[in-house]
Parts: sequence; C-alpha cells; structure tokens
Amino acid sequence: MAVSDTILKRLLELHPKAIDLRLERMWRLLERLGHPEMRLPPVIHVAGTNGKGSVVAYLRAVMEAANLSPHVYTSPHLVRFHERIRLGRPGGGDLIGEALLSALLQECEAANGAEPITFFEITTAAALLAFARQPADYLLLEVGLGGRLDATNVVARPRLGVITAVDYDHQHFLGDTLSAIAGEKAGILKPGVPAVIGPQSDEGLATIERVAAETQSPLLIAGQDWHAFEQHGALVYQDESGLLDLPLPLLSGRFQIENAGIAVAAIRALGDPRIHNAHVAAGLVSPHWPARMQRLGPGRLRELVPEDVEIWLDGGHNPAAGRAVAQSMADLNDRVPRPLILITGMLKTKEAAGFIRPFAGLAAELIAVTIPGEDNALPAATLKLIAEAQDLPAETAASIEDAVRQAGTRPGPSRILICGSLYLAGRVLALHGQMVSDISERPA
Repeated sequence: MAVSDTILKRLLELHPKAIDLRLERMWRLLERLGHPEMRLPPVIHVAGTNGKGSVVAYLRAVMEAANLSPHVYTSPHLVRFHERIRLGRPGGGDLIGEALLSALLQECEAANGAEPITFFEITTAAALLAFARQPADYLLLEVGLGGRLDATNVVARPRLGVITAVDYDHQHFLGDTLSAIAGEKAGILKPGVPAVIGPQSDEGLATIERVAAETQSPLLIAGQDWHAFEQHGALVYQDESGLLDLPLPLLSGRFQIENAGIAVAAIRALGDPRIHNAHVAAGLVSPHWPARMQRLGPGRLRELVPEDVEIWLDGGHNPAAGRAVAQSMADLNDRVPRPLILITGMLKTKEAAGFIRPFAGLAAELIAVTIPGEDNALPAATLKLIAEAQDLPAETAASIEDAVRQAGTRPGPSRILICGSLYLAGRVLALHGQMVSDISERPA
C-alpha cells in the first residue's frame, strides 16, 4: 500500500459523515495553512449537475493546445486518488506524484490535528496547497457537490464561473426542486465575476439569474448570448463576436455538443490573446476523459467476450445522465444496429428507476451487479426488481466479470454498456487493466 493510501485511510476517520456541507472547517484549516486559496493562478470554477468533468477536459485540452499550463482539480477519482490533482506545465500536465501527494496530505493532517473535517475538505486543502506552490496559467477547479457550501468555494474572486446543466441529483443535500438545486449551484457566483451558463430548464435559469442579480455577476447564457449546435458534421458556435466552424468533439455522445459549447464560450469569455481559434479546434478533438461514453479497447474484460462484441463504459448515475446516455446509444444504434445489453450497478443514494427508465425499449436486457467494495451499493437483486418495474428484462450476476461473460453469450454482434456509477466505472477500469493514467498521461 502506498504511503498516500495509508494517510487517506486515516483522513476518512476525521469526520463521522462522508458529506457535511459547511465551510467553517475549511476556513479554519486554510488559515492554519497560510491561506493557499489566496495564492492560486486565475481560477475557472465549474459547477453543475452533469457535464462538469467533460467541460474541464475540453478547457484543459484547449489550453494545452495553446501551450499554456492549467492546473486541474476534479472528483471523484476512478482508480487512484492522484487522478484528482493534475499539475500544469506548458503543453501538458502530470498527475500529482506519490511523494508530493503524501507530503501535502501529512502537512494538512498536522495542521488540522484531530479536529473534525471531511475527507473531501482536507484533501481539497491539500490540492490548493499544491496549486498555490507551483506556478500555472490557470486553475480549472471542479465543484465536488452543489456549490454554495462546497469545499472548493473558498476562492474570493475567480476569473470565471461556469454552470453546466442543472438537474436532479443529491436531493437529500441540495433540495428536491430544480430551483433549490440551481440555487446551490449558483452559490459559486461572485460579485463582478462573469459566468458562462449552459442550457437550463426555465426554473433553473430563473434561479441562476436571480442569484446573479443579487451578486451582480454578468452572465453569458446558452441560447441567448451564445449558441452551439451540430450542422453538416461540424460544431457551429456563435456569439456576438462572430461564428466559429469547429470540428465535432472527440468525446462520444450528443450531449457533448452542449459541453463543448460551454467550454468554447468559457474560452471566449476569458479573452486570453494567447488562445487562438486553431487552439480551440485542436482542443475539441484531443481531450481524454475516462468513463464518459468510453469504448474499451484491448484489456482483460475484452478477452471475456467475442471479438464482435463492443464494450462501452459510462459513469453517469442520475436521471439526466440516463436520458443523455440512452440517447447516445440510440444514435449509435441508428448508425450501426446491434442489440444492447446493460451491465448496471448503482449506489443506494441514487434514483435508480429514473436512471434506468430511458433504456426501456432500447436495451434488450439489464444485468445487475452489486458494486464491489462499496458499503453503500444497491444490491443486485434490488436493482433487478427496479429494472423489471421499468419494463426492462433483468437478471443478476455475482461479479463484473461474470456479468460481462453473460452479456457476451448473445449470438451475433452485440453492444455492452456498463453504466450507473463512477464507482462501478473505476472498478471496471481497474479490472480491465487500464489505469486512468494510461488514458490521461503519466503520473509525475
């Protein structure tokens, strides 16, 4: 076990709750650490329900195409904690190295002492220390949960805010209406700091606009101030500065048009003269973002099925993600028809029926698994009953490997989609023998 793994295990014991949305503990620790949040590169703060990670991936790719050095903070990780912290350097960054991560975690642990603090709070403080100590052109800072009380919301004046689509998720923390959830996301808006707003429901947008009026935050709103759409095999982006004819994004799925548009709008809002349209075009076709409509290549799981069986992986886990991924699989089926088999595992805290419902009539069957190593995993037998209630034939499997083998027994070419949880996706990538650093460059 790596030193950082031992420290991270200890840090889990500092608070009885995995999630406790308050900022007092974060402010206390940051003060003891000398306020690293005040010494960061220009921050682009990204909130929203779905699409945050993809938008960050596009922004990073565009900046690196321009030979800039963005730091990146995302969560959760898929295989190794190091994935959350990427230190920028011109042309391409590196995942944080083991020695540096361990040292930062120990420093934060010593500063905090035995006082209560959540795992996400203290590890976010460690990331901010890393970002404050190494120069970079930007920091792409992804919100963990919500926004207003998220541990990342300690930057007094970011360069830019971004809010992707707001939908239902984490209702037990954020509220059970779109207005309440949007209000929490809009908590990242800061006085005088512009924010790019992705496509929203009328209810969600009204709330974001109300908060923006209170904070006097200028908004750049999808469908009003900028537009992005697919036309003739290209991504067309238009705002008051003109029209861009760009390549379609590399990441799969119709919803990636929306995410790419948000990223382009954010780049345009920065107005950085070092970033040209050619860099934007290059960035759209070069990002790496594992477990987002990812087709698995060679590896252990592929060896369990015939060569004519495709295996896809997506970490979406709420109803909006279910609709988006189902639409993407339907689009794929329109181009190359194949029976679709779902392998699904979810957490008890997620709305399983809402996630599964869009696949009814699209998938031939669902094979339910219990996510291994997760105390909060929904039992496979329960997930099977939920799927059957959505008119989707279902069975269970004892493991991910068994589920893949079962799915691969259908005669003829077929398509497997493993979905329902980022935690499941992480287990899949580890089983497949593909570390995330293999996809998104090497750890330092």
